Amino acid sequence: MSGSDVLRLGPLLRYVDDTTATVWVETTEAATVVVAAGDRAATTRTFAAHGHHYALAELDGLEPGGHHPYTVDVGGVRVWPTREQEYGESVIATLRPGKPLRMAFGSCRVSVSHDEEGHEAHGVDALRAYAMRMAGITGDGDGQDTGGWPDLVLFLGDQVYADDTSVEMKRFIEERRDPSESPWYELKDYEEYAHLYRLAWSDPANRWLLSTLPSAMIFDDHDIRDDWNTSLSWRREMEQTDWWHERVVAGLASYWVYQHLGNLSPADRAEDPLWQRISTYDGEAELDISAELDELADAADQRPDSYRWSFSRDYDTQARLVVIDSRAARVLEPARRSILDDEEMAWLDKRMRGDVDHLLVGTSLPFLLAPAIHHAESFSEALATGRFGRWLRPAGESLRQAADLEHWAAFQEGFARVSRMVLEVGSGQRGRAPRTVTFLSGDVHHSYVAEAEPDPLENVEVTTRIIQAVCSPIRNPLPRFMRGVTALAGKGRARPTGALTRGRMPRSPLRWRLTKGPWYDNNLAVLEVLPDGLRLEWWCGRVEDDDDRPALRSVAVVEGIG
Repeated sequence: MSGSDVLRLGPLLRYVDDTTATVWVETTEAATVVVAAGDRAATTRTFAAHGHHYALAELDGLEPGGHHPYTVDVGGVRVWPTREQEYGESVIATLRPGKPLRMAFGSCRVSVSHDEEGHEAHGVDALRAYAMRMAGITGDGDGQDTGGWPDLVLFLGDQVYADDTSVEMKRFIEERRDPSESPWYELKDYEEYAHLYRLAWSDPANRWLLSTLPSAMIFDDHDIRDDWNTSLSWRREMEQTDWWHERVVAGLASYWVYQHLGNLSPADRAEDPLWQRISTYDGEAELDISAELDELADAADQRPDSYRWSFSRDYDTQARLVVIDSRAARVLEPARRSILDDEEMAWLDKRMRGDVDHLLVGTSLPFLLAPAIHHAESFSEALATGRFGRWLRPAGESLRQAADLEHWAAFQEGFARVSRMVLEVGSGQRGRAPRTVTFLSGDVHHSYVAEAEPDPLENVEVTTRIIQAVCSPIRNPLPRFMRGVTALAGKGRARPTGALTRGRMPRSPLRWRLTKGPWYDNNLAVLEVLPDGLRLEWWCGRVEDDDDRPALRSVAVVEGIG
């Protein structure tokens, strides 16, 4: 039996620190999986979920700052690297204490073909172009240097599109059920999610990159459905359908397996009750977690405080990365809306601390939007919650859903609370003030940099630079007619929201403006922690001679932040 017969998907290199690494695989059958790097090896059994088989191997005792080529065996068969592998060996690059952090990030990537037709419709996949540059298969053609491999790639939402499916996904749906019935060509169940992830991660170049570049991920709406948890009205409408419950349970269950599990450090994963069940199982037959997984997903949907999707990582004292779930943990009650519930807000509050050089906050939805969009979202919230009178509520709700007005700005209570956390960090009230508090986001299908300062009424002196960096999309360009709208919305400075709504909404503690951008390319951004501050560069792919071999191009550079 060949490796391709038993390895369905992966390997994905997930959590990596100075001495440990986590490798994820999906196999076609129950098996024992061995991941080996030099004289270190991890042996684990697969577990099953809805007819699929998975393993998560935890290697430890690796040398810090080393490059460790690794192999994967399934059932005694060498499955990785494959014989036809043209991108080189897969390597675990462990962190070296004190080494400046280098991190790629981006969001919104559709899985369509990488030929002329796919490029015409969706542009070049920036992730794939970056992978080919890393592998040395294509040069950039003009002497540019990507500066070495990142230590991590952070995917900030819409890793898969469950509601806007590709031609290949539609074919798979047609083979299983009648797409003229609900939920039509949208995803229905776990089996369809499993196939969607396979389409997203099986292109050879991207598969190799994910096998050798550690990754962290957080969902956004399209991982489940467009406008997921926009409002109570939206949620009630979905729950009245005959298909939503199965869809959201399948979406969250598959997210736990394919994305969330690898986000966690070995210590954090050991505290997860379902992982404890997997890691301590000693039965003869393969463990099937389908029922328990669905119970977890159902509870997480109905009672968001029952499970936490957010996570954080520290990189010495140079940086802390805090990644926030801004979708599942929302409070949607009309009398009190917040993008984070009390438990999630308390979790974030504990991690919004100084004593690091750079506090990096990953959130799929931009914390600082273009000023005009921020004010439109705040105004829509005031309308939809009856702040301008009950009779305007329906109009406000319709506007909110029609225009996708459901970012941090549409949850002003949560926005104001987190803004004050930022000011307290930046003024040294929460430990040594960092050089920057930098929000990393996606979602909006254009990229930009914004910088904020305290509103004068806050009467606080902040030494920290407050930055918003957005990289979106990796591959799903904004329609051209929307580009002029977003460019215009980015003009000017965001003024206090409470003043603009005449006290009907909480007053924003921040003012900000866009300082760079917007850019509309399919991009992957790279952040570097350097002695003179953060450096950010956005990279895109360009077809020059061969659709299958796009070159990598630099779109924009912002240096010396902090």
